[in-house]
Amino acid sequence: MIIKMVSSCFLCTALALSASAAFADVKLKGVSVPEEVTFSGHTMVLNGAGVRSRFFIDAYVAALYLPEVSTDADGILASGSPLDIRVVIISDLVTADRFAESAMDGFVRSTHGDLGPIRPQVETMIKTFRNSLSVGDVFDLVYNPDAGTEIYRNGELLEVVEGLDFRSAMAGIWLSDDPVQTSLREKMLGL
Repeated sequence: MIIKMVSSCFLCTALALSASAAFADVKLKGVSVPEEVTFSGHTMVLNGAGVRSRFFIDAYVAALYLPEVSTDADGILASGSPLDIRVVIISDLVTADRFAESAMDGFVRSTHGDLGPIRPQVETMIKTFRNSLSVGDVFDLVYNPDAGTEIYRNGELLEVVEGLDFRSAMAGIWLSDDPVQTSLREKMLGL
């Protein structure tokens, strides 16, 4: 009887430890990437995360959160479901102007140069990046179907940009067929 109780306790402890490990945050370049996030009442799970590198410099950690895990980039881009793209600055070489320029380049790539229909929304988002940046700044680009794309910086809501087309183009910066970095796209898609 005692041996049976000890075996049961050991099994319960092992299951509890493995469950807590399954929900532990991921660490990338010293950045803790949570397994799930909640914004505007929408809980989303980590789909994948990676590091944006440019000219051999690690610029930021990017993570994709969705209601459920998916490797289908086209489906994610076409969907109207909630998503969060979290960007954590990890280099002091990432200035506000460089970050804004990189985002604009990403929009141009994502839309294949056809920014016309969403230009005002893109300019609104780019404007939010024009303030000084610091290592450790966290941007959450959250699509809330009830409001639009909510732009948070360090947990503070800065702006809401309406439009499903904008959501697709914004997510396309990282997930389109012409992303800012192919290896980062694969990591965010969990490939």
